[in-house]
Amino acid sequence: MKLTISKNELNEAIQHVAKAASSRPAIPILGGIKIDVNHQYVTLTASDTDISIQSFITVEQGDLIIATVDKPGSVVLPSKFFAEIVKKLPSDQVVIEVSASFQTTIRSGSTEIQMVGLDPEEFPILPDVEQKDVLQVPGDLIKSMIKQTIMAASTSEQTPILTGVLWNLHEGELKFVATDRHRLASRRTNVNADSSYHFSNVVISAKTLSELSRLIPDQNTLVDIVVAENQVLFKVDHILFYTRILDGTYPDTSKIIPQQFETELVLDTKLVMDAIDRAYLMSREEKTNIVRLVAFEDGTIEISSSSTELGRVTEQLEAISMKGEPLRISFNSKYMLDVLKVIDSERLFFGFTGAMRPIIISPEDHDYSLYVILPYRTTG
Repeated sequence: MKLTISKNELNEAIQHVAKAASSRPAIPILGGIKIDVNHQYVTLTASDTDISIQSFITVEQGDLIIATVDKPGSVVLPSKFFAEIVKKLPSDQVVIEVSASFQTTIRSGSTEIQMVGLDPEEFPILPDVEQKDVLQVPGDLIKSMIKQTIMAASTSEQTPILTGVLWNLHEGELKFVATDRHRLASRRTNVNADSSYHFSNVVISAKTLSELSRLIPDQNTLVDIVVAENQVLFKVDHILFYTRILDGTYPDTSKIIPQQFETELVLDTKLVMDAIDRAYLMSREEKTNIVRLVAFEDGTIEISSSSTELGRVTEQLEAISMKGEPLRISFNSKYMLDVLKVIDSERLFFGFTGAMRPIIISPEDHDYSLYVILPYRTTG
């Protein structure tokens, strides 16, 4: 194999796929990036078997020659070193030459690097995903839905299914749900899909979705989504992103969301977030994150936290509206701040059914996102 290629194009493709290379591979090949070269494309692939990412570089883009292929071929190179060295090469052009034993020479300007390559035949075969039904969703919408739900996913591998985000598609509505049993995030949207096309119990790792989100450009790019039996394929521009669906059945979370409330508040998002943020500083020092909220009959809201060593923080603000009974409740302020930072509304609805019942938070001006936080039992 012999190839001359634009350093910038090569570096961009490497940065995309390197996210899928294993940092601690069980076998060396899983820590590598596979390069396939023919006269139309230079294809880079990395896989840790849970996720696989493939990026295509077109040899000619209009009148622009991105790469010159003297000899097609394939090789697998160690991901970490390859990614770092290409970024630091001195010239705009990179020559990669591979011998019959996969010994690889990389030249750029006056720099020459010898690398030990691996046999591409040993590289994992990418999942075979039948692309029968394709769901198209704007990239900025997918990024927003991921951001607004992944913080509620569990980080404990003791319950692997809860480390993921549940995806359901029913009658043109796509819904994400994540929970770690202490909090829940739900986000839904209408998508342009045939009403007969549906899927359920598709659970994708929150870490994987975070990586996917970084790959999606900020401009409004359409993302093609293909759901297969145990894999989901995302197509973004010239990138293919494969991920395994987590095994198991996601718990039914619909029953924990109350439909009627004893106390209802509408609060200014920024005011309540700033107040809780200041109270969080004190509660963090106590290593409990516990913040108390008191709603008085006249609509005054008191937010407070205390530390045995440092003292006490007390904040007061006025509710925009209040219905129902006065209330005292305690909650994890970090969980609450995670919600307030991603919610996209100037006013928030808070619903309470008692001091030890779930707290419901949702934007006041729309109903497509909803959050649940379980309160703390405290004394005093």
